[in-house]
Amino acid sequence: MADKTLDTLFHETLRDIYYAERKITQALRKMARAAQDPKLKEAFETHEDETQGQIERLTKVFELIGKRPRGKTCDAIEGIISEGEEVMEEFKGSPAHDAGLLAAAQAVEHYEISRYGTLKAWATQLGMDEAADLLGQTLAEEEKTDGLLTKLAKTAVNTAAQKKAA
Repeated sequence: MADKTLDTLFHETLRDIYYAERKITQALRKMARAAQDPKLKEAFETHEDETQGQIERLTKVFELIGKRPRGKTCDAIEGIISEGEEVMEEFKGSPAHDAGLLAAAQAVEHYEISRYGTLKAWATQLGMDEAADLLGQTLAEEEKTDGLLTKLAKTAVNTAAQKKAA
């Protein structure tokens, strides 16, 4: 167990979020197509584009630690995405559909915020200042997206979800 260091944990967690971001890109595409509210659709499309940049930053972090960018299956993101797919199927056409999609997207954001916050702290602890900066940029984007989704929920999507189906 001597080789199980913070460096090892950092690398394994980096692999986890790399896998997650690639899966999230696919999910955001589906969610954008499924969204009924135009502002929610736009938010998903914007975040999909942003996620591509986040994947590029993760690739740079892998390079900084001398490792090949490679993901490892992230069961957490698989579960969150699966729940989002259930919402798309079970609530399709209903007034609550977009509220469910938005909630699933926020679950993804909260997972990402947790991961990037942890990775940034570990990078700082390990003296990887450039990696910490890159991870911090992504963390700020995830927090901004979460704020945007919260605003959409409060100003439009949740109100629309209360309406009775026509």
